[in-house]
This record gives sequence, C-alpha cells and structure tokens, in this order.
Amino acid sequence: MPDPILNERRILIIATDGFEQSELEVPLERLREAGAEVDIASIELGDITGWEEDDWGDEVEVDLRIADANADNYDALVLPGGQINPDLLRVEPDAIALIQSFAEAGKPIAAVCHAPWLLIEAGLASGRKMTGYKSIRTDLANAGAQVVDDAVVVDGKIITSRCPDDLPAFCDAIVEALAEAEAPV
Repeated sequence: MPDPILNERRILIIATDGFEQSELEVPLERLREAGAEVDIASIELGDITGWEEDDWGDEVEVDLRIADANADNYDALVLPGGQINPDLLRVEPDAIALIQSFAEAGKPIAAVCHAPWLLIEAGLASGRKMTGYKSIRTDLANAGAQVVDDAVVVDGKIITSRCPDDLPAFCDAIVEALAEAEAPV
C-alpha cells in the first residue's frame, strides 16, 4: 500500500530517447509508491527508449507531448539524465519553455546527472548552488552556478543530483519538497 504522503499530487517527467534508464524508472516508481500521479511527456507520442550502461534499454510509454503539457496541471517536474536525453531536449524550445514555466510558477524542478544542462539552457543555473554529473560541472560553473559535489543539492525549488547512485537521496528530496508544498493543483 502506498504511503499517502503525495496523494493528489501530480508530477511530470520529461524525457526522450536516451534517458538514463534508472534515472527515469526509479523516481517514477518511488513517486507513484508515495501516492502521486506521474505523467511522462516527450517530443512525440509513442514510446521512448532508455539507455542502460553501454546499450539501449527498455521502452517507456509517453503520456503526452511536451508541447501539450502545462505546468499549471502539475505540482513538480522531474528531469532524468543520461548523456543523450538532455542533450536532445535542450535544443527543443517547447521543453525549455515548459521548464521555465515550472520555475516561474515556483514549483519544484528536480534534475539528475546530465539533466542540469536543461536548467542551464532554461536560464536557471546562475546564482544557484547545484550539482550534476562530473562531466557537466564546468558547464554549470560557466553558467554561474556554485557547484558542489554532494549526492543531492536543494536550492529553493531546484533539486539536483549527480548520478544513479544518488537516486535514493534525489527521490527523498523530491518527496520532501512536495510534502512541504502547499495544496496540490
């Protein structure tokens, strides 16, 4: 039986082909177990394929297109990493606009691994304390973030983590941010 702490909470995950398998699936399962409704949005409808270690992973069904998603319908946004996924999404204007709309609404945004690239592209890194995968930390610093090497970093409504090993702390931070937030949408 799910812990009802996130009942009536709606969370959006945005991803495309090449998402790090565990970085989408672990938060998805954890948030659903906590009672949240979670949707997955991508560039197009259909299935998207994850990346696991050195090869393509499993497919995940997309619920809606990013272009059709509205931050007003959700309480938080989760951005899984992987090298391919955020690199493809950061050149998609609809993805960046959606991330910015979550930020403007003051809703939690959680990004793991390479996904902080999306926060850079959305103009959300400057002046924030953040972390990310070791290969993007220079990008974060160049975008004006104060970069730290911690499993999870929470700066206001922005939650960042480094890698799949940090997923327990990352998920805990998301649940905590949502539990502390005001009434759901």
